[in-house]
Amino acid sequence: PEWFQAPLTSSNLPIFLIDTEGVPIVDDPRISANLQVINNSPSKRNVITDTPTDYNGRISIEHRGSTSQGFPKKQYGFETQDGAGENNNVSLLGMPEENDWILNAPYSDKSLMRNVLAYDLARAMGRYAPRAKFCEVFLNGRYDGVYVLLEKIKRDSERVNIKKLDDADTSGGYIIKIDKFTGEGGEGWQSPVEQAGWNSPFFQYEDPESGELNQAQRDYIESYVSEFEIALAGGDFSRYRELIDMGSFVDFMIVQEVSRNVDAYRLSTFLHKHHESQGGRLHVGPLWDFNLGFGNANYNDAFEAAGWA
Repeated sequence: PEWFQAPLTSSNLPIFLIDTEGVPIVDDPRISANLQVINNSPSKRNVITDTPTDYNGRISIEHRGSTSQGFPKKQYGFETQDGAGENNNVSLLGMPEENDWILNAPYSDKSLMRNVLAYDLARAMGRYAPRAKFCEVFLNGRYDGVYVLLEKIKRDSERVNIKKLDDADTSGGYIIKIDKFTGEGGEGWQSPVEQAGWNSPFFQYEDPESGELNQAQRDYIESYVSEFEIALAGGDFSRYRELIDMGSFVDFMIVQEVSRNVDAYRLSTFLHKHHESQGGRLHVGPLWDFNLGFGNANYNDAFEAAGWA
Protein backbone atom coordinates (compact mmCIF):
# COMPACT_ATOMS: atom_id res chain seq x y z
CA PRO A 1 0.00 0.00 0.00
CA GLU A 2 1.03 3.58 -0.61
CA TRP A 3 1.37 4.44 3.08
CA PHE A 4 3.89 1.61 3.55
CA GLN A 5 6.28 3.23 1.09
CA ALA A 6 6.28 6.58 2.88
CA PRO A 7 9.66 7.33 4.50
CA LEU A 8 9.74 7.41 8.29
CA THR A 9 10.38 10.92 9.56
CA SER A 10 9.52 10.63 13.26
CA SER A 11 9.17 8.05 15.99
CA ASN A 12 8.45 7.58 19.68
CA LEU A 13 11.74 5.62 19.76
CA PRO A 14 15.15 7.34 19.79
CA ILE A 15 16.59 7.96 16.31
CA PHE A 16 20.16 7.15 15.21
CA LEU A 17 21.36 8.95 12.07
CA ILE A 18 24.60 7.47 10.66
CA ASP A 19 26.45 9.27 7.85
CA THR A 20 29.44 7.54 6.24
CA GLU A 21 29.67 10.09 3.39
CA GLY A 22 28.97 7.27 0.97
CA VAL A 23 31.76 4.95 2.16
CA PRO A 24 30.41 1.39 2.51
CA ILE A 25 30.52 -0.25 5.94
CA VAL A 26 32.41 -3.56 5.92
CA ASP A 27 33.26 -6.28 8.43
CA ASP A 28 36.85 -5.15 8.88
CA PRO A 29 38.35 -2.61 9.17
CA ARG A 30 36.10 -0.08 10.79
CA ILE A 31 35.46 3.12 8.88
CA SER A 32 34.93 6.63 10.20
CA ALA A 33 31.43 8.08 10.19
CA ASN A 34 29.26 10.66 11.94
CA LEU A 35 26.48 9.75 14.35
CA GLN A 36 23.60 11.88 15.55
CA VAL A 37 21.31 10.59 18.30
CA ILE A 38 17.91 12.21 18.82
CA ASN A 39 16.36 11.19 22.13
CA ASN A 40 13.80 13.75 23.28
CA SER A 41 11.81 13.50 26.48
CA PRO A 42 9.06 10.84 26.60
CA SER A 43 6.46 13.55 26.09
CA LYS A 44 8.03 14.76 22.83
CA ARG A 45 8.15 12.70 19.63
CA ASN A 46 11.57 12.33 17.96
CA VAL A 47 11.84 13.88 14.48
CA ILE A 48 14.81 13.31 12.14
CA THR A 49 15.29 17.09 11.78
CA ASP A 50 15.47 17.68 15.56
CA THR A 51 18.67 18.87 17.19
CA PRO A 52 20.71 15.85 18.39
CA THR A 53 20.45 15.28 22.14
CA ASP A 54 22.66 12.36 23.21
CA TYR A 55 25.43 12.52 20.62
CA ASN A 56 26.60 14.39 17.55
CA GLY A 57 30.09 13.40 16.53
CA ARG A 58 32.59 10.94 15.19
CA ILE A 59 32.38 7.15 15.40
CA SER A 60 34.21 4.22 13.87
CA ILE A 61 31.84 1.52 12.65
CA GLU A 62 31.85 -1.98 11.13
CA HIS A 63 29.54 -4.89 10.45
CA ARG A 64 29.55 -7.44 13.24
CA GLY A 65 28.27 -10.93 13.96
CA SER A 66 28.72 -14.31 12.34
CA THR A 67 25.67 -15.88 10.66
CA SER A 68 23.94 -12.51 10.83
CA GLN A 69 26.39 -10.98 8.34
CA GLY A 70 24.52 -12.85 5.61
CA PHE A 71 21.18 -11.32 6.55
CA PRO A 72 19.76 -8.34 4.63
CA LYS A 73 19.44 -6.34 7.85
CA LYS A 74 23.01 -5.80 9.07
CA GLN A 75 24.12 -5.20 12.62
CA TYR A 76 26.88 -2.83 13.59
CA GLY A 77 29.59 -2.43 16.16
CA PHE A 78 30.73 1.13 16.73
CA GLU A 79 33.02 3.19 18.92
CA THR A 80 32.32 6.77 19.93
CA GLN A 81 35.45 8.85 19.30
CA ASP A 82 36.79 12.35 19.74
CA GLY A 83 38.12 14.47 16.88
CA ALA A 84 41.51 12.73 17.07
CA GLY A 85 39.96 9.26 16.77
CA GLU A 86 40.51 8.37 20.45
CA ASN A 87 37.96 6.76 22.77
CA ASN A 88 35.15 9.11 23.76
CA ASN A 89 33.15 7.78 26.70
CA VAL A 90 29.57 8.99 26.48
CA SER A 91 26.15 8.05 27.79
CA LEU A 92 23.71 6.88 25.11
CA LEU A 93 19.99 6.51 25.85
CA GLY A 94 20.64 6.77 29.58
CA MET A 95 23.22 3.99 29.75
CA PRO A 96 26.48 4.43 31.72
CA GLU A 97 29.29 6.19 29.86
CA GLU A 98 31.41 4.00 27.57
CA ASN A 99 32.74 4.03 24.02
CA ASP A 100 32.00 0.50 22.69
CA TRP A 101 28.44 -0.09 21.51
CA ILE A 102 26.40 -2.46 19.36
CA LEU A 103 23.40 -1.76 17.15
CA ASN A 104 21.81 -5.19 17.22
CA ALA A 105 19.57 -6.22 14.33
CA PRO A 106 17.60 -9.25 15.57
CA TYR A 107 16.66 -10.34 12.04
CA SER A 108 16.03 -13.97 13.06
CA ASP A 109 13.68 -12.77 15.78
CA LYS A 110 10.77 -11.00 14.12
CA SER A 111 9.44 -9.92 17.53
CA LEU A 112 12.78 -8.10 18.09
CA MET A 113 12.28 -8.78 21.80
CA ARG A 114 14.00 -12.04 22.76
CA ASN A 115 17.40 -10.57 23.63
CA VAL A 116 15.86 -7.72 25.58
CA LEU A 117 13.63 -10.15 27.52
CA ALA A 118 16.51 -12.50 28.42
CA TYR A 119 18.77 -9.67 29.55
CA ASP A 120 15.96 -8.17 31.64
CA LEU A 121 15.48 -11.56 33.33
CA ALA A 122 19.19 -11.74 34.16
CA ARG A 123 19.26 -8.25 35.66
CA ALA A 124 16.13 -9.04 37.70
CA MET A 125 18.13 -11.97 39.15
CA GLY A 126 20.88 -9.58 40.20
CA ARG A 127 23.30 -10.44 37.38
CA TYR A 128 24.88 -8.05 34.92
CA ALA A 129 23.55 -8.36 31.36
CA PRO A 130 23.94 -5.81 28.56
CA ARG A 131 21.54 -2.91 28.89
CA ALA A 132 19.26 -2.66 25.89
CA LYS A 133 17.16 0.09 24.29
CA PHE A 134 15.08 0.02 21.12
CA CYS A 135 15.80 2.68 18.51
CA GLU A 136 15.27 3.62 14.85
CA VAL A 137 18.35 3.59 12.57
CA PHE A 138 18.97 5.61 9.41
CA LEU A 139 22.09 4.94 7.33
CA ASN A 140 23.07 7.64 4.81
CA GLY A 141 19.48 8.83 4.66
CA ARG A 142 18.00 5.34 4.20
CA TYR A 143 15.71 3.97 6.89
CA ASP A 144 17.15 0.65 8.11
CA GLY A 145 14.50 -0.24 10.69
CA VAL A 146 14.15 -0.86 14.41
CA TYR A 147 17.39 -1.87 16.16
CA VAL A 148 18.42 -2.58 19.73
CA LEU A 149 21.27 -0.52 21.16
CA LEU A 150 23.35 -2.86 23.34
CA GLU A 151 26.37 -2.51 25.57
CA LYS A 152 29.31 -4.49 24.19
CA ILE A 153 30.49 -7.12 26.66
CA LYS A 154 33.81 -5.93 28.07
CA ARG A 155 35.65 -5.19 31.30
CA ASP A 156 34.21 -2.02 32.83
CA SER A 157 33.02 -1.00 36.28
CA GLU A 158 29.49 -0.67 34.85
CA ARG A 159 29.67 -3.78 32.67
CA VAL A 160 31.75 -6.86 33.59
CA ASN A 161 33.25 -5.50 36.79
CA ILE A 162 36.56 -7.35 36.96
CA LYS A 163 40.03 -6.04 37.77
CA LYS A 164 42.19 -4.84 34.89
CA LEU A 165 44.89 -7.40 34.15
CA ASP A 166 48.41 -6.00 34.16
CA ASP A 167 51.57 -7.63 32.79
CA ALA A 168 52.84 -8.70 36.21
CA ASP A 169 49.62 -10.46 37.26
CA THR A 170 48.01 -13.74 36.26
CA SER A 171 45.01 -14.32 38.53
CA GLY A 172 42.55 -12.00 36.76
CA GLY A 173 40.41 -10.61 35.50
CA TYR A 174 39.64 -12.45 32.30
CA ILE A 175 36.66 -12.72 29.96
CA ILE A 176 36.59 -15.83 27.76
CA LYS A 177 33.90 -17.34 25.55
CA ILE A 178 32.68 -20.43 23.73
CA ASP A 179 31.52 -19.34 20.29
CA LYS A 180 31.95 -19.60 16.54
CA PHE A 181 35.34 -18.68 15.12
CA THR A 182 33.91 -16.06 12.77
CA GLY A 183 33.44 -12.54 14.08
CA GLU A 184 35.72 -11.41 16.89
CA GLY A 185 38.19 -13.71 18.62
CA GLY A 186 39.30 -17.16 17.50
CA GLU A 187 42.41 -17.88 19.58
CA GLY A 188 42.32 -19.95 22.74
CA TRP A 189 42.47 -23.58 23.81
CA GLN A 190 40.57 -26.85 23.47
CA SER A 191 38.93 -28.32 26.54
CA PRO A 192 40.82 -31.39 27.82
CA VAL A 193 37.55 -33.14 28.75
CA GLU A 194 36.15 -35.47 26.09
CA GLN A 195 32.38 -35.76 25.80
CA ALA A 196 30.70 -38.75 24.20
CA GLY A 197 28.96 -37.74 20.99
CA TRP A 198 30.02 -34.10 21.23
CA ASN A 199 33.05 -32.03 20.39
CA SER A 200 34.76 -30.68 23.48
CA PRO A 201 34.37 -26.90 23.73
CA PHE A 202 37.01 -24.46 22.54
CA PHE A 203 37.56 -21.48 24.83
CA GLN A 204 38.48 -18.18 23.17
CA TYR A 205 40.18 -15.16 24.72
CA GLU A 206 37.82 -12.17 24.73
CA ASP A 207 39.06 -9.44 27.12
CA PRO A 208 41.98 -9.05 27.24
CA GLU A 209 42.33 -10.20 23.64
CA SER A 210 44.87 -12.82 22.69
CA GLY A 211 47.54 -10.32 21.64
CA GLU A 212 47.31 -8.53 24.99
CA LEU A 213 48.10 -11.65 27.05
CA ASN A 214 51.57 -12.95 27.89
CA GLN A 215 52.30 -16.68 28.02
CA ALA A 216 52.04 -16.92 31.80
CA GLN A 217 48.55 -15.41 31.66
CA ARG A 218 47.48 -17.74 28.87
CA ASP A 219 48.76 -20.73 30.83
CA TYR A 220 47.04 -19.58 34.02
CA ILE A 221 43.52 -19.11 32.67
CA GLU A 222 43.68 -22.33 30.64
CA SER A 223 44.90 -24.26 33.68
CA TYR A 224 42.24 -22.76 35.96
CA VAL A 225 39.31 -23.51 33.64
CA SER A 226 40.67 -26.98 32.82
CA GLU A 227 41.00 -27.80 36.52
CA PHE A 228 37.34 -26.89 37.00
CA GLU A 229 36.26 -29.02 34.04
CA ILE A 230 38.31 -32.04 35.09
CA ALA A 231 37.03 -31.83 38.67
CA LEU A 232 33.42 -31.61 37.46
CA ALA A 233 33.77 -34.44 34.93
CA GLY A 234 35.59 -36.60 37.47
CA GLY A 235 33.00 -36.21 40.18
CA ASP A 236 35.26 -34.29 42.55
CA PHE A 237 32.38 -32.09 43.64
CA SER A 238 34.12 -30.66 46.68
CA ARG A 239 36.87 -29.28 44.43
CA TYR A 240 34.86 -27.83 41.54
CA ARG A 241 32.69 -25.84 43.94
CA GLU A 242 35.81 -24.09 45.20
CA LEU A 243 36.69 -22.86 41.71
CA ILE A 244 33.41 -21.32 40.52
CA ASP A 245 30.72 -18.92 41.65
CA MET A 246 27.91 -21.47 41.91
CA GLY A 247 25.12 -18.89 41.95
CA SER A 248 26.17 -17.49 38.58
CA PHE A 249 26.00 -20.96 37.01
CA VAL A 250 22.57 -21.62 38.54
CA ASP A 251 21.11 -18.33 37.31
CA PHE A 252 22.72 -18.72 33.88
CA MET A 253 21.21 -22.19 33.43
CA ILE A 254 17.77 -21.06 34.61
CA VAL A 255 17.52 -18.41 31.89
CA GLN A 256 18.92 -20.75 29.20
CA GLU A 257 16.39 -23.45 30.11
CA VAL A 258 13.37 -21.18 30.63
CA SER A 259 14.06 -19.74 27.16
CA ARG A 260 14.84 -23.19 25.69
CA ASN A 261 17.76 -21.53 23.91
CA VAL A 262 18.98 -23.74 21.07
CA ASP A 263 22.44 -22.11 21.24
CA ALA A 264 22.75 -22.59 25.00
CA TYR A 265 26.16 -23.66 26.34
CA ARG A 266 27.71 -24.30 22.91
CA LEU A 267 27.67 -20.81 21.36
CA SER A 268 27.58 -17.21 22.61
CA THR A 269 28.62 -18.42 26.07
CA PHE A 270 30.75 -15.97 28.06
CA LEU A 271 32.65 -16.64 31.26
CA HIS A 272 34.73 -14.31 33.38
CA LYS A 273 37.23 -14.87 36.18
CA HIS A 274 37.79 -12.45 38.99
CA HIS A 275 41.15 -11.48 40.45
CA GLU A 276 42.10 -13.16 43.73
CA SER A 277 41.40 -9.85 45.50
CA GLN A 278 37.77 -10.15 44.27
CA GLY A 279 37.39 -13.79 45.35
CA GLY A 280 39.17 -15.29 42.37
CA ARG A 281 36.36 -17.55 41.19
CA LEU A 282 35.10 -18.31 37.69
CA HIS A 283 31.65 -16.92 36.83
CA VAL A 284 29.54 -17.80 33.82
CA GLY A 285 27.98 -14.91 31.92
CA PRO A 286 27.00 -12.34 30.89
CA LEU A 287 24.12 -13.77 28.86
CA TRP A 288 24.29 -13.15 25.12
CA ASP A 289 22.25 -13.83 21.97
CA PHE A 290 18.77 -15.22 22.48
CA ASN A 291 17.47 -14.61 18.97
CA LEU A 292 16.82 -18.35 18.60
CA GLY A 293 15.47 -18.84 22.10
CA PHE A 294 11.88 -18.95 23.33
CA GLY A 295 10.82 -21.44 20.64
CA ASN A 296 12.33 -19.60 17.67
CA ALA A 297 14.16 -22.52 16.01
CA ASN A 298 13.02 -25.57 14.04
CA TYR A 299 15.85 -27.95 14.98
CA ASN A 300 17.23 -29.77 18.03
CA ASP A 301 13.67 -29.81 19.45
CA ALA A 302 14.04 -26.12 20.29
CA PHE A 303 10.36 -25.56 19.55
CA GLU A 304 9.25 -28.03 22.26
CA ALA A 305 7.93 -26.41 25.42
CA ALA A 306 8.94 -29.36 27.60
CA GLY A 307 12.38 -30.85 28.16
CA TRP A 308 15.88 -29.46 28.51
CA ALA A 309 17.91 -27.27 26.18
